[in-house]
Amino acid sequence: MSTATQQNPLAEGLHDYRVADPSIMVIFGATGDLSSKKLLPALYNLAKQRLLPPGFAVVGAAIDDLSDEAFRKRASDAITEHSRTQPIDSTVLQAFLQASFYVKVDFSKLEDFKGLQRKLDELDRARHTAGNRVYYCATPPPTYETIIEQLKAASLTAGDGYHRIVVEKPFGSDAKSALELNRILQRVFHEDSIFRIDHYLGKETVQNIMAFRFANSIFEPVWNANLIDSVQITAAEEIGVELRGGYYDKAGALRDIVQNHALQLLALLAMEPPVSFDANAVRDEKVKVLRAVRPIEDGEVAHATVRGQYAKGWVLGEKVVGYREEKNVAPGSLTETFAALRLFVDNWRWAGVPFYIRVGKRMPKRATEIRIQFKRPPHLTFGREAAQALEPNAITLRIQPEEGISLKFGAKVPSAGVKLRSVTMDFEYATSFLVETPEAYERLLLDCMIGDPTLFIRADVVEASWKLIDPIEAAWRDGRPQLQMYDSGTWGPAAAAKLLEADGREWHRP
Repeated sequence: MSTATQQNPLAEGLHDYRVADPSIMVIFGATGDLSSKKLLPALYNLAKQRLLPPGFAVVGAAIDDLSDEAFRKRASDAITEHSRTQPIDSTVLQAFLQASFYVKVDFSKLEDFKGLQRKLDELDRARHTAGNRVYYCATPPPTYETIIEQLKAASLTAGDGYHRIVVEKPFGSDAKSALELNRILQRVFHEDSIFRIDHYLGKETVQNIMAFRFANSIFEPVWNANLIDSVQITAAEEIGVELRGGYYDKAGALRDIVQNHALQLLALLAMEPPVSFDANAVRDEKVKVLRAVRPIEDGEVAHATVRGQYAKGWVLGEKVVGYREEKNVAPGSLTETFAALRLFVDNWRWAGVPFYIRVGKRMPKRATEIRIQFKRPPHLTFGREAAQALEPNAITLRIQPEEGISLKFGAKVPSAGVKLRSVTMDFEYATSFLVETPEAYERLLLDCMIGDPTLFIRADVVEASWKLIDPIEAAWRDGRPQLQMYDSGTWGPAAAAKLLEADGREWHRP
């Protein structure tokens, strides 16, 4: 291991780290929020850690009429405001900005793409990038097809070097549109060169699900239906829709969070051990899980799902408006901001174990976690009275914000008699590793340049996810079950609690 890698926690986490080949990253929509808040700060932090390849350059491409210097000023301001590492290292920043360029591109004009090609050819010669290019679509999904077709028409996907494309979620709005998007992408790019990015998968805590399961032999014997009673996946946000009302009112919680983030967490938790930690081995096991999830039939949707929408209330001491009063939301909107589901994975390992998914906005706090609850002991050795305060054993994987893992088990209370109580052992990333957790986009952008798609979504995974969601979405559009209102600052509608109460269980409160 080199000295640089020894001093670099992020590099240590990227398998025995190999340096990416020299390349150019083109960011379509480079003047938008995603680029300003996430992509440019992530690239700066990669540069600060000396993880960018030699000769690397970034080219912004958007409709705005900017010079290179004007774009660099925007990039500098964005990095200064949003970088996770502070204060800004001026030497690193200046070097990064000097490798940043801008080309005005109207996506509807082929001539603009030809101008982009000329600029990239010029940079290839100047920076010795050998034609290697990553095209990042930091744009609304409806623009993907136009960008892809123009890239092909302008010969930006031909020639020497690799040509990769990155697209952000949502990957379609249903199974039909997802299939069409995959067809469009695969018509121009090989599947191995398509990087469907879900930033959740770049989080260190999400990656640690696999490390927790497959690097520790003590858990494998109990990781099955014999000992696990149920699994809860919660993705709660205290915020409302903020400035995303126009998008969110067409998507809703089911499409925005459940179809991608929540089902990805379920797949990681339930998958079989892959033969190795490489892209196809990991993603093969994930798609097997999604294909094994029992579809919720039309007649069962009303009993196995809950949909809700937040009304006005109080969150973290602040009075907030209801969803229908938010900007760009239809006054009588029936879009759900809360979704709860009961799913089953019909395979040998998980038969009969319910997986409960709960996602929502305007919850009491921000929390993403997975809780694995174990079955109670078959015999109360110490008697019912001694075990009155004893809860079932549980493992909680905290994805955010208090990243860590906790194990709940029973212990004897110090006293003359025998009395048992649940206690918790905690592991926290911040105190155990004493390093700041890298942003998800840092890991994912670097993997794009390396050409490692392990943490990205494959076409068949997208399609399998939508096949599970489409029947639910169709029933919800027909009003089954009815949309329920819940006060902001609560854990959702009453029906969500009843969903578990019907099974003799209750939601864990993060």
